Amino acid sequence: MKSTLQPGLNYEFKFTVPENKTVPFLYPEAEEFQAMPKVLATGFMVGLFELACIKAINPYLDWPKEQTVGTDVKLSHIAATPPGLTVIVKIRLEKIEGKKLLFYVEAHDGIDQISAGTHERFIIDAAKFNEKVKKKAKIES
Repeated sequence: MKSTLQPGLNYEFKFTVPENKTVPFLYPEAEEFQAMPKVLATGFMVGLFELACIKAINPYLDWPKEQTVGTDVKLSHIAATPPGLTVIVKIRLEKIEGKKLLFYVEAHDGIDQISAGTHERFIIDAAKFNEKVKKKAKIES
């Protein structure tokens, strides 16, 4: 992590919602999801917040050696967004505690605010992290 990464960093990310980011596409094998409306799925919305945070901080990391992983999400999802609308995600880095980064996040679809909350990410050494995951996979299989 570079010393230039400081709280107060702001970033904005825009994403036009395609049909394949709606609820029925979240778990295509789930009959329950197939019967639900074609609106932006909360799971995909969380991914948008993660992507915006990653894009905001990657210039301040030794990327791809250093990466970040999500460790906490506290969000509302208060309005439905149909395909075709553009979601504007705004993030602000609120706090840095060692390798832990805390963001304030919000999103608007041009008509309604659809979400607000916090997202926490942790800076990792990608090689070390991947090695731990590989060892865990061997234990589990």
